[in-house]
Amino acid sequence: MIMITWILLVSLFCKSTQDRNGKENAVLRCGPQNMTLTTPDKKILLTWEDEAACLAVRDALTYELAVLIADEQVHDDIVAVTPDQVGSTHSWSWTPDLALECASHSVRLRARYKNYTSPWRQEQTAPGIENKSKQPEIFPQDRVVKVGSRATFCCVLPEGHIFEQMYVTSYSGSEWNTTKITNQTYAMTVDLHQPSNTYGSGTDVLCRTQINDNGASVFIGYPPDDRDLQCETRDLQSVECTWAVGNNTHLGSKHQTVYRLLGSPCANPGSCFRKAQVSVGEQNWTLTAQNPLGTVELTHRADLMKRVHMIAPEGLSASDVNARNVTLKWRLTVPQYNNLDITCQVNNSGITTASETFGVGLTSTVLDDLIPDSTYTVMVRCGTTRHLWKWSEWSSSIKFQTKGDVPDALDVWMQAKDNETMIIWKVLLANQSHGHILDHEVTWAPTNTPERKNRSKVAHNKNGLVLSLDATREYIISVTARNINGSSSPSTITIPSSSPANRVDPSRILGTDGGLNLSWSASPIASCGYIVDWCPTSVESTVDWLKVPPGETNASIFRNFKDGLRYLLSVYACTQGAPMLLERREGYVREKKIQDDLFGTLKWKQQDSDVEVSWDSLPPRAQTAFITGYILYCLDNNNNNVYSVSTDNPEATKLTARNLKIGTYTFKVMAKTAVGECGTTIIRATLNSPTDYLVKAIIMSLVTVFGLLFLITVLCYRHWACIKRKVYPPIPKPVLTDKWLTSPGELSCRPLRVDLCHHSEAHIMDVPELQYKLDEASEEKTQVFTQTPKGYYNQTLKKDTPSPFILPSTIPSFRSIFPNPSYDLMIKTGDQQSNSGPGSHEWTPLERCSSGYQAQSPINHPEEDSDSPLYCVSAYILLPNEPSK
Repeated sequence: MIMITWILLVSLFCKSTQDRNGKENAVLRCGPQNMTLTTPDKKILLTWEDEAACLAVRDALTYELAVLIADEQVHDDIVAVTPDQVGSTHSWSWTPDLALECASHSVRLRARYKNYTSPWRQEQTAPGIENKSKQPEIFPQDRVVKVGSRATFCCVLPEGHIFEQMYVTSYSGSEWNTTKITNQTYAMTVDLHQPSNTYGSGTDVLCRTQINDNGASVFIGYPPDDRDLQCETRDLQSVECTWAVGNNTHLGSKHQTVYRLLGSPCANPGSCFRKAQVSVGEQNWTLTAQNPLGTVELTHRADLMKRVHMIAPEGLSASDVNARNVTLKWRLTVPQYNNLDITCQVNNSGITTASETFGVGLTSTVLDDLIPDSTYTVMVRCGTTRHLWKWSEWSSSIKFQTKGDVPDALDVWMQAKDNETMIIWKVLLANQSHGHILDHEVTWAPTNTPERKNRSKVAHNKNGLVLSLDATREYIISVTARNINGSSSPSTITIPSSSPANRVDPSRILGTDGGLNLSWSASPIASCGYIVDWCPTSVESTVDWLKVPPGETNASIFRNFKDGLRYLLSVYACTQGAPMLLERREGYVREKKIQDDLFGTLKWKQQDSDVEVSWDSLPPRAQTAFITGYILYCLDNNNNNVYSVSTDNPEATKLTARNLKIGTYTFKVMAKTAVGECGTTIIRATLNSPTDYLVKAIIMSLVTVFGLLFLITVLCYRHWACIKRKVYPPIPKPVLTDKWLTSPGELSCRPLRVDLCHHSEAHIMDVPELQYKLDEASEEKTQVFTQTPKGYYNQTLKKDTPSPFILPSTIPSFRSIFPNPSYDLMIKTGDQQSNSGPGSHEWTPLERCSSGYQAQSPINHPEEDSDSPLYCVSAYILLPNEPSK
């Protein structure tokens, strides 16, 4: 029984195996049939059908394809066929890298089922072309490829031509590798990484032979990349869509991008117009952009009633033109706009203002706050009030001029200079003067007597007036400007009296970003705000100012400030009376390094082993930064050692280097500032020992003394005659006449008698000359007697009876009696000549005058014989009297 069972099982297994093998053998006989090869659009299209044996396939069936060029496989592919597709016609397409014209392309096909494949069936061939022309031909021609693609080109040579080279223009420097396919066909593969030129003429591929060359064009570019589609309506009867056109595709007009809106072609890139009924509600608007390299589809969903883009108004005009307002009118071009709430904007000489209305069909507006006597250019544009989408374009512009008016009030301020006060005001701009300014008028009066006004006219091109005011009094100043329409309202300012209490010491300030940021403490007296003024401290300049409204305590000032120039800023409280000075600041917008030679000429002085270097005070003009101190560098030229001495006192004018050795030094003085040490000034000096200075001082003293003596000697020598006249004046010689003196003999003098006279001292001083006339043999020995020289002491004479005066025969020398070098009186007798011995003689006065004059103190002389001969030598005669008892 068991045996029978095993036999039955074996029989069943063998039967099933035979059935399965039979079916598999039937499937393996499955393959393609009715194969057809075509080449539409430069592609290989293969179609085929299944054989009848393929109907037994219950699982997936695949077909394997192989493409051959010149018996060499260049491509393979697989086509899967599902069980439900078995029995139907199948197709496969492929674009070969090498153009079909270049060489024959063969396709083979076989079926595969699980691990079994059918043999290759029915090979089909797409033959290449044969070049019968007289020049080489390049394929493909006019091909469109994307930038970055790899493309293969072939050159088919005519019979008898020898190939030389293939290359692509505008790809200079590249190496071209070519492949020989047949004796008449050569291929070249290129990576096209550069787009064709912007003119759209394409890129040329050339083939050169020994006889001639030829080429073809290839268009290298990009697919479209348009974006941002938006649709709107302008007249409520059509739709207009706009979008951002993408980059240049470089494909030229032959392969340009084609646009369609809802399937309808668009005439221009970037915008498309289409008639449509505009209604409330959202709609989809689709745009397609297509070129040979790709397609882009853009979609926009919108309610066009909320996308109304109005057309610009027309017929703009100006009416009711006044000094400060005007009425503008215009016309709407689309009738449907009359049912819309409209808002319009006016461009007034570059300034846009809005004029809104709550009605419909806005066609006019009024412009206010215009400037008198000014020309305006205006334009208008409109948009819907609700759901404003876009403004319309601007209308055509018109011009009009407002009527004239009086000038605006002037902005007036003051500037004190020494004992004068300058009243200044800012020049009115064209939008403030309202016409040509004829002149200005300034009036001023003390605040306690405002009725006593002074007036002065200032020319139209001036903006200030200098006044000499009493510094102890307050004045109220008024300034007006006048044009043909009248005078402006007066601008007043009160000039405070000068008081030491009004002086404020400035604190420092530094600028930032080319300006000065200033802040101050609030003042309760600042009822009308604050005034900040500023001016340079080192140059003559008119003050500038800025008015700050009440409640603000800071200001940022940006003017034409100069770096390295110090400015003085003052903050005043604006009050009902005179401005009150609150604070002062002094500083730079930006500090600059001070130039070299800041200190001018340095002076140095040695004191033992110390050297003091000094300089003059620095003028503010030379300081382009705040000086915080000074530093003195001492360079020992012998060993190059450097010593330094510094001070933090910015007012210092000297520095002392101590305990220096004898030698030569270079001293360098620099100023310390926030931007570094600068203003370098150098002086060189040689230090000597103290002994050398002592010797030098002695030598200099001696040289000075001898120099003075030499100078005095030279001056005395050159002016000796003048000095002699002043110190030792010439003495006139007296002449004795016969009336006063007669000779008793040849060598004798007669007794001389002088009568009593009654004259004053002045008359007595004018003594007549006494002349004694001798004979010819003794003329040159004549004696002359005159008055006593000036300078001798005269005493009052007692009244007395005069007695005759007899010249003695023996008279001592005058020089022995009166030791005065001015006198050289010699009286000699005939026997004794002039060698009379010394002795004391009493002289009898010539005359005693009633006036009491006594010519000389008396001197006693011994009496001599009156008849003795007398030699008279030219000299003065002194007439002494007896001493008073």
